[in-house]
Amino acid sequence: MADPGLQKLVIKTLLSLPAPLLRLLSGGSSVYQGGRTLDPRFQFIAAGARGQPAMSSMSVQDARAASVQGLGLMTGKPEAGVRVEHLTLPGADGDLRARAYRPENQDSDAPLMVFAHFGGGVIGDLDTCHAFCTILADLARCAVLSVDYRLAPEHKFPAGLDDMLAAWRWAAENGPRFGAEPGRLAIGGDSMGGNFAAILAQEMKRTGEPQPALQLLIYPAVDVASETQSMTTFGDAYPLSRDTMNWFMGHYMGPEDDPADIRLSPIRSPDLSGLAPAIVVTAGFDPLVDQGEAYARKLKAAGVPTLYRCYDALAHGFTAFTGAIPAADIACREIAGLVRQAYDGRLC
Repeated sequence: MADPGLQKLVIKTLLSLPAPLLRLLSGGSSVYQGGRTLDPRFQFIAAGARGQPAMSSMSVQDARAASVQGLGLMTGKPEAGVRVEHLTLPGADGDLRARAYRPENQDSDAPLMVFAHFGGGVIGDLDTCHAFCTILADLARCAVLSVDYRLAPEHKFPAGLDDMLAAWRWAAENGPRFGAEPGRLAIGGDSMGGNFAAILAQEMKRTGEPQPALQLLIYPAVDVASETQSMTTFGDAYPLSRDTMNWFMGHYMGPEDDPADIRLSPIRSPDLSGLAPAIVVTAGFDPLVDQGEAYARKLKAAGVPTLYRCYDALAHGFTAFTGAIPAADIACREIAGLVRQAYDGRLC
C-alpha cells in the first residue's frame, strides 16, 4: 500500500500546477454547467476519480474505507491554537464519541456550536470535519462540539437524528464545561449534517424548547422527496452524484419511511416562522444546490433572518478539501467569518 504521506505530497504537487495545465490534464477544457465554471483543481480530482469504482457500486464497508482514504488525502491541517478534547456523551441509545474544539481566543459570550458531519447518514466520522471544525472554532471564536452519530444501514432513520437531538440537549446543560453559557447553543452541519441541523431547529419549535442562536446549513440535504433541476444538471458531479445520493437514501431510510416526512425533508414544513437565524451555504456543482437555495428563500419568506451564499466554482463536500483546493479553504474561512458576524449581531 502506498504511503499516505507520499500520496498527499504527490497530489499537492500536481494541484499546484497552473490552472490551464490542470484543465489540459483533465480533458482539455473547462467544465461549464448551469452557468458555472468548475474550479480547475476540483476538475482535476474529479477526472482522476472517473477511473475508480462509483460509491453507488460499493458495499457500505468499502465505501466507508474509500471515503476515509480519499478524504485523508484532501483535508487540510488543523488550525494551530485550537485545543481538542475527545469525549463521550449520551446519545439516544448509548454513548457517542465526540470532540470539543476550543480556540485560544474563545469569546465567552459566543454560543457553543453543536456540529454534525456530512456523509449521507451512511459514511463519515469525526475526522471528516476535523479540519473545518478547527477553522470554525478559531475564526468564529467559539467552542465547537462535533458529534459522531450512529450511521445507517446498521442504524436507519431516525437513529442519527435522534442522536443529534440527544447530544444537543446534553450540550444545553453542559455549556460551561466548554467555556460557553448554559443553554446558549448554535447548530451546524454540512450535507446530511445540514439536514439534521435544519430539522433540529424545527424540532425545538415543535417541542417549545429554546431556538438555537444560529443554524449553519452547509450544502444541506433538505428535500429527499423530489428532484430539482440541479439534480439533473449536476447529476454526474463529483463527489456527490444523483446515483450516490440515491444510494445514501436507500441505506438511510427504511421501506416504511415517507420521504416527504418533515424529519427527512425539512423544506416541506408548512411553517418556518420563528426559527433561528440561518446561514445557508451551497456549492455550485452539486445536485443539492437548488434545494439549499430554495430553503434559504423559504426561510426568508417566513421572516427568518437568513444569509445565503453559493460558492459557484466549488463542489459538494468542499469542507473536507481544504488541504487540496485553495478556493475550498478560502470558502471555509469565509463561512467561519460569517458565523462570527452572526454572533456579533451582523448577520444581514
